[in-house]
Amino acid sequence: MTDANGLIEVSVASLGLDKASNTPVVILKENDGDRLLPIWIGPGEASAIAMELAGVKFSRPLTHDLLTTIVRGLGSELVRVVITKVVENTYYASLILRRDGDFISVDSRPSDSIALALRSRAPIYADGELLEITSMEIEEAGFEEADYDSPGASGEGSGPVREDPTDGEQLRDYLKGLNPEDFGRFQP
Repeated sequence: MTDANGLIEVSVASLGLDKASNTPVVILKENDGDRLLPIWIGPGEASAIAMELAGVKFSRPLTHDLLTTIVRGLGSELVRVVITKVVENTYYASLILRRDGDFISVDSRPSDSIALALRSRAPIYADGELLEITSMEIEEAGFEEADYDSPGASGEGSGPVREDPTDGEQLRDYLKGLNPEDFGRFQP
């Protein structure tokens, strides 16, 4: 279902490991459909997401727990997370906070945004155009590992790319050829 702003609500479908690059991948799935949005993330953020999905709690707050507490302590509420765009294989997101009736948008990495949304029980949205461009159908298969380089060293927001990482068509073709089984399970 698309809202008036062209946003589609998504949920964390799985957290995997891209076998080709050994990089964690969070896979978002549209709530009212079958399109998937894979986002390559760093191992620390993958662990934060995995621990929240598994319900693991620590006696001392970890970074995302601390930030969630700070947001609430300042009288704010995380209303939603929006995965807004991908530029040169780097994904962008915004935290939408509400404080005293005012809305504040804060630039954030998708992985951190997802970790915070899970802790705050806030919905996650993806821009409809982004989901259309980078989505992959569940039943599609085919993955030619040799044609692609591994993600960048930072891991955040990087995906397998050909020689020209700015070519959206090549990224879209690659993502459409992926199958969720191509990803291993991420172990925090």
